[in-house]
Amino acid sequence: MSSRLNPYLGFRGNAREAMDFYQRVFGGEVTRSTFGESNASDDPADKDKIMHSELTTASGFSLMASDAPSSMQVATGSSISVSLSGDDEAELTGYWEKLVEGGSVAMPLSKAPWGDSFGMVTDKFGTAWIINIAGTPG
Repeated sequence: MSSRLNPYLGFRGNAREAMDFYQRVFGGEVTRSTFGESNASDDPADKDKIMHSELTTASGFSLMASDAPSSMQVATGSSISVSLSGDDEAELTGYWEKLVEGGSVAMPLSKAPWGDSFGMVTDKFGTAWIINIAGTPG
């Protein structure tokens, strides 16, 4: 898999509804997982919220989205993150290291519950970035 750059939208409890709408608009297939399925939140209110969802289309479009967990604020202007993902660890870690310079790390790049390496940073210009490096199958 090569590296990709695609939008990642943030919602406050309506990511499922939004992604179903985008699927009707663009076609394609939606995959999704909840915080409960991934044991990624201790708050029972987050159980059915979308931890990660992706719409992929025959045209090559990729749109990702999630609900913010109860512990995270969603402020105007912070509902979109740029997502970099792939399996080239050196390339993606290099991007991460450059983006954190002068930025604010929300979640350090580290092993995630789903087996990939994952991190979140807002760069020095205020752009939110999400980095996901595919884990080694095994």
